[in-house]
Amino acid sequence: MTCLPERRVQMRVAFIGSLLAAAMHLTEAHAEPTAYTASNIAANNTAAANLATSPPADASSNSVVDFFKKSGIRVGGWINGGATFNPSHIDGFNGPVTFGDQANRFQLNQFNVFLERAVVAQGSKWDFGGRFDVLFGTDAIFSQAYGVPAFDVNSGQPLARSNWDLDLCCASTRYYGIAIPQAYAEVYVPVGNGLNVKVGHFYTPIGYESVPAPNNFFYSHAYTMQYGEPFTHTGALGNYYINKNWMLMGGTTTGSATGGWDGGFDKQLGNWGGLAGITWTSDDLGSSANISGSYAQTSTRSNEPWGMYSIVLKHRITPNTNFVLQHDHGYAGGVLVNGVVQNAEWYGINTHTYYDITPELAIGVRAEWFRDRDGFRVFSPGRVAAATNNRGLSYALGSNQFGNSTSAPADYYAVTVGMNWKAARTLKMDWKAMKQFNVRPNVRYDAADGLHNVDYRPFGGHKDQVVLSLDFMLPF
Repeated sequence: MTCLPERRVQMRVAFIGSLLAAAMHLTEAHAEPTAYTASNIAANNTAAANLATSPPADASSNSVVDFFKKSGIRVGGWINGGATFNPSHIDGFNGPVTFGDQANRFQLNQFNVFLERAVVAQGSKWDFGGRFDVLFGTDAIFSQAYGVPAFDVNSGQPLARSNWDLDLCCASTRYYGIAIPQAYAEVYVPVGNGLNVKVGHFYTPIGYESVPAPNNFFYSHAYTMQYGEPFTHTGALGNYYINKNWMLMGGTTTGSATGGWDGGFDKQLGNWGGLAGITWTSDDLGSSANISGSYAQTSTRSNEPWGMYSIVLKHRITPNTNFVLQHDHGYAGGVLVNGVVQNAEWYGINTHTYYDITPELAIGVRAEWFRDRDGFRVFSPGRVAAATNNRGLSYALGSNQFGNSTSAPADYYAVTVGMNWKAARTLKMDWKAMKQFNVRPNVRYDAADGLHNVDYRPFGGHKDQVVLSLDFMLPF
């Protein structure tokens, strides 16, 4: 990967260090984000910006906290880590499963700190704000601006990667890194019912699951989210409420050589694409329907199309039971697959069902079928593919090791059963910082079925696997 100039690295690392220090200083002065349960499923879980705050406990004795309170700026974040037991592996990776991707090894997935001033999204006055996130951990590699891949998807030509956040730190490690998944300015424009616009680098509004750990019920992710959708965009995005039931979303993307997905700020700036979506929500907020998608030319070197759409339907069956149905379909034209230039498609369906047993305890099940029709999207191990540079070396395997990640046309099936337990509340712990402490045990079954009579075994030489995981979440 292309390294950042030393001075730019030093400046960014210094800023990151200051932000982390501020976050630790302000932890006790802010309330924690709401941990996920079925009852808050109707909330927008495509961004971590829904995390609520409360006034500082002693603003008069702390000028820094007082400044943040008066200005509307807040600092917060979360810590997420866990381990996955895979009886099929002594050591290694959990096949194409990402995020909780390492077998029999603890991972600090996300130490995320954000600095935010949320805009007041109503009324007759303009309002300005923005957000800046820094994520350290094993999930960083999956949320960096890697939209300019190591090799051109149409020709196979080696490419110079984006300089935004791929090489900020940790070159001596195989698993840990830093990502800056969000850095945007936001404005509320008092026109009509109100228009919100953000400009910069931000999480995608497409799909159901998202990168920030507090927004998801399960530790692991569906194939749809891992391989079927973008994670971030660089560009501009606007939201407009037609009325209380209907909301329009639209924007433009740049900085990407993969159809507007995961773009940065310094490469492929001439490759403009679009985002669009519409959401309907019922009067009682118990049901919603969203369709959204992206479209762009693949890169500045190719006018082949790259696009996808996602449909997400949500319904609150009972006050304690919620159901989600999602369908995604993606398309990329003229891409290079196993030495052959062809069109590629991927699509699938997944369902989520959640039930709140008590306010502190919820259970859920997710079931999925995902087809990588041409072997273009899903790779095993996923981290090895993501960490491979334009010389074919993957630092996920160690120094100067050639990437050994594989792909094949295949159907993927997965079923996950899990639980969210707010342990501190159940145990009546009074420590404020622990009130939203969340523990998530999961059991997951994966299977792959190669298409066209291909005997594909992506799970460490097996066609399927069962894994057991346990992770924790501590918002602050």
